Amino acid sequence: MVGIAMLSFAHVHAEGYARQVLEQPDAKLVVIWDEEEERGRAAAEKFGVPFEPDLDKVLSMPEVDAVVVDAPTSMHPEVIIRSCQAKKHVFTEKALAITVKEADRIVEAVKSSGVKFMISLPNRCRPEFLFAKKVIEEKIIGEITLARLRVAHSAALDYWWAPGNWFRDPVRAGGGAFIDLGCHTLDLSLWFLGKPASVVAKLTNFLGNYEVDDNSVALVEFQNKALCVLDVSWVHRRGSNPVELYGTEGSLVINSVNQRIALTTTKLNPYGIDGWVEPTKLPEPLPSPMRQWLDAITKGTPTHITIEDGRNLTELIEASTISSREGRVVEFPLIY
Repeated sequence: MVGIAMLSFAHVHAEGYARQVLEQPDAKLVVIWDEEEERGRAAAEKFGVPFEPDLDKVLSMPEVDAVVVDAPTSMHPEVIIRSCQAKKHVFTEKALAITVKEADRIVEAVKSSGVKFMISLPNRCRPEFLFAKKVIEEKIIGEITLARLRVAHSAALDYWWAPGNWFRDPVRAGGGAFIDLGCHTLDLSLWFLGKPASVVAKLTNFLGNYEVDDNSVALVEFQNKALCVLDVSWVHRRGSNPVELYGTEGSLVINSVNQRIALTTTKLNPYGIDGWVEPTKLPEPLPSPMRQWLDAITKGTPTHITIEDGRNLTELIEASTISSREGRVVEFPLIY
């Protein structure tokens, strides 16, 4: 049994991760720590485990083998590095860190400690995106020229976070919609298209309900010359969150409204097919990030999501933030 400590319930997904731990046959929720004692004690009572206000005590417990980190993003370097120093395996919510400097410190701590690490990027496990990855790798639609990925919901329109909530704090969160919700599609763009060359972005505040961006767009040029439009919004009432890929031989569109996937490619012309087709069978989903992490701990199996993926995601977020703040194109790699 892998003994797991939940480190903070600050993130909205923390309770979901706690339930995932409880659902695993080879994991046990041992203790809860939280930087806000009242919230931590409430979570401990809910899940029927002890609350410990001293992080060092939690990390020194022999029954704790691993930790799930849901603290505000600004606390990730401290909490994750201290966990690595205590030789505890680490599962963390995204984003890995606010800056590349902080992310690189975490990477070094993970590698030097030898612990098993996982950052929660579940889109990499989903059948439709595994299909898109296969389409790209096998050049079914040729060389990718343009991608457009949108992720959005109504967090600002519906005022999800009251004053004082860390999600709307530029210091603790590092930003708003773009660094939080945007992680999902920013990571897909890196997975699909490889290394970025430059980015120009506008991270804006449309409603003024929060102190951070709620409506943002980035245009990324990748080293393979593909362009990618990434739009992220907390002012989205209804509509699609599409993933669109355009290539020299065709296109792939994943539509979140009707849950349909449509593909067109000249490579089907010899078979008398000239138009849009839908796949009848998608790849099997990969194990969840939580399951991959536990298998790495208990069986030594490799994970499909790495700490470098988390680090590179932070670099794209920070570069986009700099571009918006300074009104300029930012090139990769980031140089301080």
